[in-house]
Amino acid sequence: MLKYETNSKLVKEGQIFVAIKGHTVDGHDYIPEAIKNGASKIVGEKDLSLSIPYEKVANSEEYLKKHLTEDYSKDVNTLKIIGVTGTNGKTTSCYLTYEILKALNKKVAYLGTIGYFYNEQKEEVNNTTPDILSLYKFLMHAKNNGCEYFVMEVSSHALSLERVSGLQFTTCAFTNLTEDHLDYHKTMEAYLNEKRKILNYLKPDNLMILNSDDEASEKFKTHKNYLTYGLDGDYKILKYNIYPDHTDLEFSFLENVYQVTTNLTSKFNIYNYLTSLALVHSLQISIPDIISVTKEIYPPKGRCETYKVGKGYAVVDYAHTPDAVEKVIAAYNELKKGRIITIIGCGGDRDPIKRPIMGNIATKNSDYVIFTNDNPRTEDPEKIMNDIVKDNKSSNYEIIYDRKEAIVKGIKMLQDEDILLVLGKGHEDYQIVGHTKYHLDDAEIIKENQ
Repeated sequence: MLKYETNSKLVKEGQIFVAIKGHTVDGHDYIPEAIKNGASKIVGEKDLSLSIPYEKVANSEEYLKKHLTEDYSKDVNTLKIIGVTGTNGKTTSCYLTYEILKALNKKVAYLGTIGYFYNEQKEEVNNTTPDILSLYKFLMHAKNNGCEYFVMEVSSHALSLERVSGLQFTTCAFTNLTEDHLDYHKTMEAYLNEKRKILNYLKPDNLMILNSDDEASEKFKTHKNYLTYGLDGDYKILKYNIYPDHTDLEFSFLENVYQVTTNLTSKFNIYNYLTSLALVHSLQISIPDIISVTKEIYPPKGRCETYKVGKGYAVVDYAHTPDAVEKVIAAYNELKKGRIITIIGCGGDRDPIKRPIMGNIATKNSDYVIFTNDNPRTEDPEKIMNDIVKDNKSSNYEIIYDRKEAIVKGIKMLQDEDILLVLGKGHEDYQIVGHTKYHLDDAEIIKENQ
């Protein structure tokens, strides 16, 4: 248990309750509950007279960040913390790194988009990189359970909002930079600059792993110690053969050539695998040892998750950016013997700029497309759909707002060797309409209709 808590319901005897004014909830309103639950002290931004010690501060969030780092950063930095940033590939690269280390009998935890994993324990998280208090709780949990390694996704939001304050990464990787989150960052330059902040948390003599086939990686070479992977990287892709359920890869490092078969498919997963291999290799673990356990490693839920459906295949993937969508469809176009049918939508209350781009990518690269809802939130689904198709000159699509109905329709359309791509939600098992979260799992729907 940490000294500090920001959720009054979770306060335990003796903890300091830090009242933070959020976008929708003001922690100051929950001070009585925190006191009732045993808080020993309250920290807030308002003039208050309380029955227990109270400290007024200019900024509660800054107070929390300062004291968490002062009290706990020394402890958490005894872990070997591995961070991955980039637009696409963070989850798969981190999860593969976690699985490889686990298969090598290392004590390791993972934190990212699909949750917090340690042994058989799994917890959901609200953000790719959670708030700083939650992050430190997970780090201390890993440390107290004897972990040696902690693998985490590092989002641009987390770097911008200093959620990783106080951390020192043992090794880091940058996957790629493509258009996303411009509703928050406004420009691609600003977005890249936030990603580059990961260098501030990387120990100076330790390695930065870079995707040499993404031009933005050049901006990370200000760090003196880096290695690259890609078609002309230090970990150099020599040749590969991709199949619907595995990939044969040949690559070189220094003067040595290696062959490996992964349980992954698509070209972008070659990059994800090499990211994880390079990260683990940077921890003084040999490439042959990594290759020896690769046969045991599978992608995380919702990342190119493949099902045999009749005489065709259905694939669930989290692709929800223009670049990711284009790469996923391109990957399966390389494999297809029949048609590519794509089901896709765009989230509400999020970057509207990418909607027509994604719509055009889907229709241009698929034989048929069904546009559907993907977490419309508080935005009108019809407006979202109008944005998606407004510049679309194709006729190979239809709109079905109900996502379950859209998936069932896609499955019924499958003929010999067709591939149905269900994109956008991946591991998510819900649909957000208004402020309500309803249960909806793409993979579940596919399995029910196989």
